[in-house]
Amino acid sequence: MFDRRLFDLPKIKGTLFILMILTGIQALAIVAQSIFLAAVIVDLWSRHAFATVLPSLAGFALAFMLRQLLVVFKNTLMSHFAGKAVENFRVQLLEKYAAMGAPLITKYGTGHAVTSLVAGLDNTKNYFQLLLIKMFDLSIIPWIVLIAITYFNWIQGLFLLLIFPVIIIFFIILGLAAQKKADDEYANFKNLNNRFVDGLRGLPTLKQLGLANAYGREIYTISEDYRKTTMRTLRIAITSTFALDFFTTLSIAVLAVFLGLDLLNGKTILFPALSILVLAPEYFLPLRNFADDYHATLDGKNALTDVMAVLNRPEPTDTKLLNLDTWRSDSQLTLKDLDFYYEDEDQPTLADISFQVAGYQRVAIVGESGSGKSTLLNLLAGFLMPNDDEVIAVNQEILPHLDQEDWQKQYFYMPQSPYLFHDTLRNNLVFYTPGVDDDVLKEAIQQAGLKDLVDSLPDGLDTVVGEGGRQLSGGQSQRVALARMLLDPSRRVLLFDEPTAHLDIETELDLKKSMAPVFDQHLVFFATHRLHWLNQMDYVLVLRHGHLVEQGKPAELLAKPDSQLNSLRSELQQGLIHE
Repeated sequence: MFDRRLFDLPKIKGTLFILMILTGIQALAIVAQSIFLAAVIVDLWSRHAFATVLPSLAGFALAFMLRQLLVVFKNTLMSHFAGKAVENFRVQLLEKYAAMGAPLITKYGTGHAVTSLVAGLDNTKNYFQLLLIKMFDLSIIPWIVLIAITYFNWIQGLFLLLIFPVIIIFFIILGLAAQKKADDEYANFKNLNNRFVDGLRGLPTLKQLGLANAYGREIYTISEDYRKTTMRTLRIAITSTFALDFFTTLSIAVLAVFLGLDLLNGKTILFPALSILVLAPEYFLPLRNFADDYHATLDGKNALTDVMAVLNRPEPTDTKLLNLDTWRSDSQLTLKDLDFYYEDEDQPTLADISFQVAGYQRVAIVGESGSGKSTLLNLLAGFLMPNDDEVIAVNQEILPHLDQEDWQKQYFYMPQSPYLFHDTLRNNLVFYTPGVDDDVLKEAIQQAGLKDLVDSLPDGLDTVVGEGGRQLSGGQSQRVALARMLLDPSRRVLLFDEPTAHLDIETELDLKKSMAPVFDQHLVFFATHRLHWLNQMDYVLVLRHGHLVEQGKPAELLAKPDSQLNSLRSELQQGLIHE
């Protein structure tokens, strides 16, 4: 339950020392409160004058107030510490995602990033605040209370000492079962968040394809699975709490019976017996409080584990191996026997990929869905790492991967759905080239086919777009990405990941007129289902089930009767492969 990595947090040791001192004083206040309360009751039972009761009553009031104030101080202390720690984690997570970028998102998913930064860190804050206070309460208060009880009657103290580990063992057994269920619940929660965020981002596309209702049913199924998992966890947690309350109440009842018999037999007097009876619930209270929040701390611990897994993920240190000022007409890129496995998968997504491109070639990457086109592009962009070293070379320079600083300065990457920031259209266009001249910007807008859009906007380039702003269509978003490319001619490598996959054919052909001229004097990798793009390509890579089954010039491959490219085209025309 207690994660040892907590000791690595800034200022944790000083905070824990203060918490220990406050908890010790709180325990003494609890003992004093109980003894003064017993004294008041005994004096009143003995019909003493009210004036003689006032000192004990004042002592009880002071001890009670001190106890409650210490609870407030402890909660304030830990709330401040937890808030600071969580904010530090939030900053570190954002820096980690910014530093590693797409590889980290590819590994964990967009939904996981959102969950960790929002709900996950909120659960982590609860974990810090609840766990540390209740752990110290459980570690200090019962034993000081037990010393006081033993002072009054060592037999009753021995009974409570022996019953405590029995209850702890029973609680651990149920707690382990709750933890297993909580782990399953949190895994479903992350799965639900990934699906929900991806579905939300792709909702326009799903609606265009008529799949919104089907995806809605899938989200409902996952939500129901999460609800059932949560309820199973809560049933175990509630059962654990009930069992703990039952055993502690039964223990106090047994203690009361023996104290009553001792009173009847004259073996003890009322004041120590009543003091023990008042102190007994306080002895079990920290354990009961810990059990009440056990489930919340499990969620927090799981969230902390996820956060630490991201933060501890090693960043590539060999990102400056490549020495490349710019991609030239005589530059070469070679892949030889490249394999790639996603983690936790037995079968390779890509296997034995070998090809060489040079200069300003236009290379099409074609294949059915799931053949590995996007994975290959992600490897070329340096978002993913090959499983083996020495399978990539740039200008005969062997590299372990393409997450190289000089390589990343060479390319633009256009995904299926370019991201638009909640900002003005101007700032979205000049994102990679801030400070670009207005005349250059106007020329890029004209070449990308955005002039009509800009003229139609009420505030022109100062119109806010993106989430919460003016929504652009898929074709308009692609034109924004195209304009970004045009504004930085120094980048000579272009990576396209099915940029027109979600566009209707008329919009695609219109965009094609603007996009095709951009290919000149660039090395282009263009992943697509739409084989009419082959007319603009010099070379084609045909992927099937993660294998490069064919490569060559499009005209030569299409001229071969047994060509895999012809087979793919035939399957697409017959609708055997869905685009």
